[in-house]
Amino acid sequence: MANRLRLDDMHLRHRALTQPIAGSYQEAAAVCLHRYHTSPIEVTVSDNSTDSVVEMTWDAPDARTSDAWANRTDTTEAGAYGCVIASVELSRGLFAVRRAETGTGADYYVGPEGGGVDDLEDCLRLEVSGVSDGGENAVKKRLLEKVAQAQRGNSSLPAVAGVIGFSERLVMLKDVPEES
Repeated sequence: MANRLRLDDMHLRHRALTQPIAGSYQEAAAVCLHRYHTSPIEVTVSDNSTDSVVEMTWDAPDARTSDAWANRTDTTEAGAYGCVIASVELSRGLFAVRRAETGTGADYYVGPEGGGVDDLEDCLRLEVSGVSDGGENAVKKRLLEKVAQAQRGNSSLPAVAGVIGFSERLVMLKDVPEES
């Protein structure tokens, strides 16, 4: 399989991710995925209802790593950041360029490679979430909640919402329509 969702070395590709942050996202994603699966797996990335099946690999977490990420809520959130950012990179060629401020209706700003350095005019807001267990309907429901959250955000930049379902092996991305 040619397409791969890459959580490795994200700090080298995404300006908004330092090595420790990218590493923590990678660790958290491994813990979340390892709850249900053995590496490698196929994951469906659905971008505005256009589906691609991609490969995802990770190193099985050891006991220390699992203990460090024992809080299921925090682990799901951190793992989702890594997986959704990697999905936007793979699907749209966009990279995390800056962490978003509270109230913007987003977690990160994403843009083309090299974008977002001087200003954010060529960037999108990215709202991220994750669902540890639950099927496709749970992922779709959370995606609709995240779309609504991004719509309410205090920003004029366009937005995309992304949700990963770890047990479902599904990432859903959706452009956020502007409220009229």
